Amino acid sequence: MKRKFNPEGWNRKEHFSMFSAMDNPYVGIVAEVECTKAFHFSKERKQSFFATYLHCSMLAENSVEEFKYRIEDDEIYIYDQLDCGTTIGRKDGTFGFALMSFTEDFDVFNQQLQEQIASVENSVGLHIKNEEITIGLVRHSTFPWSRFTGLTQPSNFGTKESIPRIIFGKAYFEGEKMYMPVSVEANHGFVDGLHLAKYLEEFEKQLAKY
Repeated sequence: MKRKFNPEGWNRKEHFSMFSAMDNPYVGIVAEVECTKAFHFSKERKQSFFATYLHCSMLAENSVEEFKYRIEDDEIYIYDQLDCGTTIGRKDGTFGFALMSFTEDFDVFNQQLQEQIASVENSVGLHIKNEEITIGLVRHSTFPWSRFTGLTQPSNFGTKESIPRIIFGKAYFEGEKMYMPVSVEANHGFVDGLHLAKYLEEFEKQLAKY
């Protein structure tokens, strides 16, 4: 569900007007989060570490109100919840897109994810289903081959892009602790560095809850 937002009296009205007029309205950061407990928990439970940290990220994203704002037909809407879009790699080196509804229940989320992984692996192309297209989500991808300290993504800003984008890099141990690089970007008309920091702080908190 979503609701229309009236910007009159909004304390970000001038911020939105300025940044939404730019060719590239996005602000982003690359940081690292500690994921030691989530990693060990996944291995002990014999569940996908990817599923674990992706769900933790979804919980964190849904805790940041500013991530839920979207531009649609030149109007601003706020989504009640953010669903999950992610890329899934295939053995042939290509990838397809997967979509999961948000839920706080990990087992329900993971069941959706595993079904989507199987569907992507048994398909070709981008695995886009027009009837499932929505902008009430966050786009995710992974770069599991290496750590990274910077990243660029293809964009079509002429369409008033307003969906946050998150990419996870290769997790690595430093001593007894594990860290993972994370790139997070969002429309600066809605999101400042403060909100990116809130997401990263909550993401790390979710990863440490196990």
